[in-house]
Amino acid sequence: MHAVLATSFSEPDTVSFYNVVLFLHILSAIVAFGITFAYPMIFASFSRGGNVSHLAWWHRTQVEIERKVLTPAATLVLLCGIYLAADGPYGFKSTFVSLGLLFLVVIMGLLGAVLIPAEAKGAAIAERAIAPDGSGELGAEYQALARRMQIAGTIASVLVVVIVFLMVTKLGAHS
Repeated sequence: MHAVLATSFSEPDTVSFYNVVLFLHILSAIVAFGITFAYPMIFASFSRGGNVSHLAWWHRTQVEIERKVLTPAATLVLLCGIYLAADGPYGFKSTFVSLGLLFLVVIMGLLGAVLIPAEAKGAAIAERAIAPDGSGELGAEYQALARRMQIAGTIASVLVVVIVFLMVTKLGAHS
């Protein structure tokens, strides 16, 4: 049994340490990035018809999700991925591994440097702009923040899709 747990590659029909780490890698990617693909639809729903009463709540919720769910789960993706590359059949020289690592670091950088600060600031602006009837003028500063969030979010989402493609195809794998 100990030999099975020490296996450094994926073995079908076997519960090895490598397979458990691979499972955690995939699961944490789903947890980290799954909801983010719904963000644009949620934002559109909350700002439909000029009613901005829920935007402050939505941006604060994004910040909480990203700090307490996305960031820890993305960190687990990173740590598991490093283990899988270090101990598995594909090393850091494999294109899919090195690009996946690079793109994940870019996503995490966008999250910490652009998205979370912009969402926190957007919440404050939206809160000030809300009139008693739920309408309000968000102004040019909010529009610029919203555009920055949209661009950074789109880049992050495209990179997530590219990473999944690379992981599935194992492009440039060197065994």
